[in-house]
Amino acid sequence: MEILSRDYGTVDIEESSIIRFDDGIIGFEDYREYVLLDDGKGQSPFRCLQSVQNRDLAFILLDPFNIKPDYEFVLDDELTERLSIDGREDLVVLAIVVIPDDVKMMSFNLKAPIIINAAAKKGAQQIVDNGEYGVRHYVFDEIERARRMGLYEGQTAV
Repeated sequence: MEILSRDYGTVDIEESSIIRFDDGIIGFEDYREYVLLDDGKGQSPFRCLQSVQNRDLAFILLDPFNIKPDYEFVLDDELTERLSIDGREDLVVLAIVVIPDDVKMMSFNLKAPIIINAAAKKGAQQIVDNGEYGVRHYVFDEIERARRMGLYEGQTAV
């Protein structure tokens, strides 16, 4: 099946790769079917959550644990049940990224991560009930903080 993508043009996808968000994404509740797209080479830390229904609706995502290794939250029990999550092996947690003209100001949202059960092809956005996390964490500030704290060594994925 072919879909139109904001960032990738026409993309051929398998219908089985469509992830269903029964409640949509906050602010975009009418759009419930998405696919995860990437550069196809495994080289970029970014992924694209592309709406199947609206070519202009796409979210840039990254794995928040690559930037903030100490990120933690508890999955809501109701969400765990609704997404049929039995274990960690099929769980994918991603954060929405905002990339402004000044890339040094790139930020990601830790307050409302995207939760996906990759096996069941079900997704949702969870609001994290933790005052420490907001909708705008600056990527490069978080990388520097993690390095100072010794949370990871070497290069980050960004």
